[in-house]
Order: sequence, then C-alpha cells, then structure tokens
Amino acid sequence: MSNNFDAFFARLCSETDITSQSQLARELDLGRAAVSLAKRKGSVPARWILDLSSRFGLSPLWLEKGAGPARSGHCDDEEHTPYHEIPKVRARLCAGGGSFETEGQVEGYYSFRADWLRSRGNPVNMVLMEVVGNSMEPEIKEGDMVLIDQSRSDILSGGIYAVGVEETVMVKRVERLPGTLVLRSDNTDYSPIHLSGDELDNVRVIGKILWTSREYR
Repeated sequence: MSNNFDAFFARLCSETDITSQSQLARELDLGRAAVSLAKRKGSVPARWILDLSSRFGLSPLWLEKGAGPARSGHCDDEEHTPYHEIPKVRARLCAGGGSFETEGQVEGYYSFRADWLRSRGNPVNMVLMEVVGNSMEPEIKEGDMVLIDQSRSDILSGGIYAVGVEETVMVKRVERLPGTLVLRSDNTDYSPIHLSGDELDNVRVIGKILWTSREYR
C-alpha cells in the first residue's frame, strides 16, 4: 500500500506519545532498519496501520490518509461522525482447508453506522475479510464478507472465529478442550480439526466473527 511516510508519522506522533522512529519500531516489535526502509520507500505497510490504529484507538482511514477525525470510533464523536470506516484487507478466510492468501494490505473501506459498531465493540479493532470455500455452509457461504473483532480472541465455545494455523487462515467454530483446540465446520462433509501439543504453538485466534454480508449473483 503506497503511503507518505512523513505524513503518516506526523499524524501518529500528534495523537500518541511516540516521538521517534525508534519508538515506532519498538511499538511494532520491529528492528529500526525496517522503519528506515519504509521511510526511504515513502510507504507504510498496511499491517502497521491496522496494528497502530487498534493499539492507540485511532481511525485507520485517518492514520493512512489523514481523512476524517483521528478517533472517529470514540463515542464523543457520535453526533458528528454517524458512520465509521472499516478496512477490508486482501487476506481471505478459508471455509475449507485454509487460505494461503494472508496479506494484510487494505483494499478499501466500508461504512457502518458508528452506534451499531460501538454496540458490538470498539470499531478500531474491526476488519473485514472475504470468505472462500464451503465448509461453513449454510451459515457462511463462499464469497461472503465477514466483520471481525480482532480484540475478541478469548474463545467462547461454539463461537465462529477467524483462526490462523501456521501460514493459513480459516473461519471455523472453535471449541477449547483440555489441551486441545477443536476447529469445527458447519458443513458435515468436513471433519473437525483437532490441534494439541506443539501444534497449538502455530495457532492464533485472529478474532470473533460479528457479522456477515452476502452478495447474490
């Protein structure tokens, strides 16, 4: 994602206690060289935008482009900002064996009513992804777009979550058993996936699915 690093960094410093590129590197858990490289290229990786906006309660659209209020998800802005922009990322969630398309690049933004989003969580922690595959049918179909709250990684048994397993990402109903994580599909053609022992080290719960959108073709 092309971006102007200096403008991005100035916006970030204006709304946080970050004052140096070294601090930025520490916040992102990166080496100082990665920040220097981004500055030379004049671009900011989308993952940085998503991570920093979530961490500091900033609007991703404002942090990326300077558009709209810096904290449009805050309740004090409700009267002036009735809608909140949620980023849709290129990564796709597989309702099947797993999608290898895991890039966090922002493809665009979708507007939601701010009060509706806030009734379900903090909008700055939310992201949209597309689903491929049929393992979650009939609840979630291929081509659906889902809204994910990345702050809700604590598993409630039977809830639908976006889950990363090694280099793949998928959408499944998740159940936590003693020493085991079970990923279940709604489509009975797919067997449950049981993960335990060292396998759990490669699992990350990306977030809970809050909402699904379907486009009819």
